[in-house]
Amino acid sequence: MKKLIISLLMVFCLFAQVALGQDSRYFEKRTYTAHEGKRPDLIKRFEDHTLKLFEKNGIENIAYFIPTDENNNTLIFILAYPDQDSRDILWNKFANDPEWQRAYKASEANGPLVSKVDQTFMTLSGELSPEIIRDTNEGSRVFELRTYTMFPGKVDAIHARFRDYTRELFQKHGMTNVMYWYTVEKDNAQPKLVYLLAHKTEKAGKTSFEKFGKDPAWITVRDASEQNGKIVEKVESVYLNPLPFSPLK
Repeated sequence: MKKLIISLLMVFCLFAQVALGQDSRYFEKRTYTAHEGKRPDLIKRFEDHTLKLFEKNGIENIAYFIPTDENNNTLIFILAYPDQDSRDILWNKFANDPEWQRAYKASEANGPLVSKVDQTFMTLSGELSPEIIRDTNEGSRVFELRTYTMFPGKVDAIHARFRDYTRELFQKHGMTNVMYWYTVEKDNAQPKLVYLLAHKTEKAGKTSFEKFGKDPAWITVRDASEQNGKIVEKVESVYLNPLPFSPLK
């Protein structure tokens, strides 16, 4: 109970920071591709060991997902660090933790679990991310992770469109805005926009997007915002089921 109260207070403080635009956390999205037949073992390692060892070493667990597509053999999760400078320090602390090394070695007694790791570093957009309010559908909803690659010089344009119009239109069509980030790219390359939406079901999400795309209000906004050229070059979308132990459900 004491741990639960402390966790809730921490979450409240962090959400308050987001609402005030003061969130300095540094986020990491990690995608693990499991070896054939090994994803259940990988998930069990996270549930039994990894999450608590992240927390022990100062790394915040945000969300854990598996794609709704049964052919997608990945585990996608999001972590947060107090700030960018602390990321490598805390990750190395975790990686060198004797408890983690024992758990890792034991879990791979019958062979490695992960064939590939992809990572994306991100900062939260406090202006776009809403104040988190407990959802009545929590625990029975799916998420959609969307990544936008913009044409050169169009980050401000996509930001303004989401800030002023898109999020409200999403909500109008039954979609829940969850979190918005910008990626941190190497060599100061242009960031991508990454965001999470929540839907009652995957089918409901796709139906909502169809209605959104045909909404005259959206068409007017889109056309006005693109008078000087297209904004988005590429859109990637993946539907996700939260794992039972994911803090975000």
